[in-house]
Order: sequence, then structure tokens, then C-alpha cells
Amino acid sequence: MERFLAFSLEEMPFVVIALVVAFTFHEFAHAFVAYKFGDDTAKEQGRLTLNPVSHLDPIGTIFILIAGFGWARPVPVNRRNFENPRLASILVSFAGPLSNFIIALIAFGLMFFLAPAGIPPFFVDLLQMMVWLNLVLFVFNLLPFPPLDGYRIIEDLVPPATRVKLTQYEQYGVLIFLIIVITPLNQWVIQPIFNTVLPALLQGFTTIFSIFI
Repeated sequence: MERFLAFSLEEMPFVVIALVVAFTFHEFAHAFVAYKFGDDTAKEQGRLTLNPVSHLDPIGTIFILIAGFGWARPVPVNRRNFENPRLASILVSFAGPLSNFIIALIAFGLMFFLAPAGIPPFFVDLLQMMVWLNLVLFVFNLLPFPPLDGYRIIEDLVPPATRVKLTQYEQYGVLIFLIIVITPLNQWVIQPIFNTVLPALLQGFTTIFSIFI
């Protein structure tokens, strides 16, 4: 059975906990920032909550356990409710990945200071998984491919005429992205980004917390 999973059976409990936390806070962050900027669409649909049941997508969760990538239920956002649609939409899009970055930073800090004190190994393993998965989600969601948050940010940064053209070809962008993710192209396009950015982020965390020692 283990050969059909992206993670080992020993890792699975930590993966599940880390994913529930990561996905829940990611989607809640989108909903919270949208609400603060005047869009109550997510709130009216019960998405302004930290209840994981409201955010987890069963198929997306299974996919990440089996294939190593997946998704939660996207938070509905109505740009027309924003006073400044472009700025608000950029901040709403960035809020999700930022929440994952903050969780990773907190988990790394706990591990950095508590691990030397001799906390139980399972807690260290959980914190390591929290750091790793949240950093992966942070970087992954900022990639400039639809339907990721990074693409949504680009949509609102470019001129309106360019946004219209992007929208016209978005379906093809989604298809190209899926092909990249599920084929060997992943090793040439996405993995090099992770191999460069993730170690740099971890080194940055180490530098930050080393200041306090």
C-alpha cells in the first residue's frame, strides 16, 4: 500500500495534521482579508471560519496524500464588493500563501528552541512536517500559473487590457500547468524552484532565530 502514497505510513499522521492546519488557515486567510475589504461572500457561505470541514476538499486532500500535490476548496470572492478591486484582490490572493509562511515560521521557531530541550520525538517530527509542508504551499501557491494565487496576483498587477487577454487563455494555462505538474516536466520547471527557494527560506529562518541565542 505504501508504494501508492506520496508519503510513508510513518509520516502520514504528521502529514494529515499539517495539511489540515495549512489548508484551513490558508483558506480562512483569504476569507478574512476579503471580509475586511468589504466582501462578505465567503462569510455568507460559512467560509469565514477555522473549522477544517468548511475548507477541505476530499478529492484534493486524497490527491496530496497520493500524488504529493492537492488543493482545498477555493474561497469565493466577489471583486465588485471591493472599493479598490485591484489592491484588495492582490492582498486577498497573497493572504493565503502568507498564512502558510507564518505557520512555517512559528513551527520552525518552536522546533528551534524546544528540540534541544528534549521534547518528544513525535512532536519534533510534527513540527518538521508543519515547516516543510507550509513552505511548500507558500512557494507553490505563488507560482504564476492558473489557478494558483501567484497567477491571481499577476492578473491584478497587469493593465486591464492584459488581464482580459489572460482570462481568455486561462483554461489553456490550467491545462499547461497540470501537464507540468504530473509529467517529468515537473523536474525541469517546478522542482528547481523548490530546490533553490526552500533551502534559502530555511536558512533565513535559522539566521533569524539564531539572533536570540
